[in-house]
Amino acid sequence: MQFVKFYLFLTIKVLFLNFTMEIIIKIGYHIERHMYKHEKEIVTMKAYKEMSKDELLSLKKALEEQYKVEEAKGLSLNMARGKPGQSQLALAMPMLDVINSSSDMNTVLGNDTRNYGDLDGIGECRRLMANMMGVEKDNVIVCGNSSLNIMYDTVSRSMTFGVNDSTPWCKLDKVKFLCPVPGYDRHFKITEVFGIEMINIPLGSDGPDMDMVEQYVNNDPTVKGIWCVPKYSNPTGISYSDEVVKRFAALTPAAEDFRIYWDNAYCIHHLYEDTQDEILNILTECEKAGNPDMVYIFSSTSKISFPGSGVSAIATSLTNIEYIKKYMTVQTIGHDKINQLRHVRFFKDIDGLKAHMKRHGELLRPKFEAVLSTLESELDGLEIGSWIKPRGGYFISFDAMPGCAKAIVKMCKDLGVVLTGAGATYPYGKDPQDSNIRIAPSYPTPEEMLEASKIFVLCVKLVSIKKLLGEI
Repeated sequence: MQFVKFYLFLTIKVLFLNFTMEIIIKIGYHIERHMYKHEKEIVTMKAYKEMSKDELLSLKKALEEQYKVEEAKGLSLNMARGKPGQSQLALAMPMLDVINSSSDMNTVLGNDTRNYGDLDGIGECRRLMANMMGVEKDNVIVCGNSSLNIMYDTVSRSMTFGVNDSTPWCKLDKVKFLCPVPGYDRHFKITEVFGIEMINIPLGSDGPDMDMVEQYVNNDPTVKGIWCVPKYSNPTGISYSDEVVKRFAALTPAAEDFRIYWDNAYCIHHLYEDTQDEILNILTECEKAGNPDMVYIFSSTSKISFPGSGVSAIATSLTNIEYIKKYMTVQTIGHDKINQLRHVRFFKDIDGLKAHMKRHGELLRPKFEAVLSTLESELDGLEIGSWIKPRGGYFISFDAMPGCAKAIVKMCKDLGVVLTGAGATYPYGKDPQDSNIRIAPSYPTPEEMLEASKIFVLCVKLVSIKKLLGEI
């Protein structure tokens, strides 16, 4: 009996010791695993420039294995242009039902939108666009479906006929435009096609370098214009400060026909309800500064209703309005008034527009956050790229290490993720630093954007390592 008790005691003791040791081993394993993970995180977050060659080569090998995994997926995702996604387009589909064959087609003044008339747009649409742009109705001409078309026409008219009867630009030896960079590629294409010399102006967190702008505009009579995207700028997402807007309005141009081309494309395109950028009204500020004719403001509903089937508008001084209409009467009988009526009856007023854009923001926000969260979690601290978190607009601007943008864009394309071509955000497609990349999150789904963002940061890491190793 004593033997049995002693045997049971030993058995229990051994089992207890084994169980205790197993717990200790497991705890030790988890501690070791956590320490290893922590060390790995420290190594991963170490700035690439501080790594030794061996560390870079080891990391490169691991990333190349990851590259092979992504390559095998055969993805096809497009982030090249700021196109609204399918869910955004669906928001405006009821607009197609507000007018039909039995509808009253008259304006509030009784003008028949099916017929000729209202060269500068129907009154209620001019009012709607004026409220969106923050100006008076009399300062607005509603045009066709594209503000880009108005910008092209405005430059073309200046080339052919001059600005308010000044010397036509085509008769001048030299015409120059200032181009805040990075900027909108289609702006630059317009001035390039007319042979206008473009001058890069650095774009900061509050707007263009105004010291440079003032130096050029106030002293060089060949400088005839400047491109601006003042709110949620394309591509950086920054908005001009009050000081910058006031300095624009107070310019004293050496050229009497100098104009500010103020493309307020994203004036109501907010991503967040509680944090929204607001900018001063440039037309009002120019009037205060004694320069009422110095600015053209452009906007449209292209990313509000239907791209290619929206309405666009130009806002400017009454003097400029009359000069524009002088040539419009030769160019066209009038733009699509039925489409203008359709937009007014769908949106009704500025509050309807804002409510509609709130729904757009709710759809866009997860896509932007998918990109931004991936950039922050994967690249923060590595010192191989920088970016700005926008509060609105359609783009995220990424600055890679100098000399890396083209290689990153190509590598992404090889993995099935198409980005805007490197260099497109600079005049002539030439980024002096080969650094800036424009990311357009709007068209893919949030899930696709998350996948695309992972591929993007993988390519940024690989290309950056190759750059540091002298392989590119």
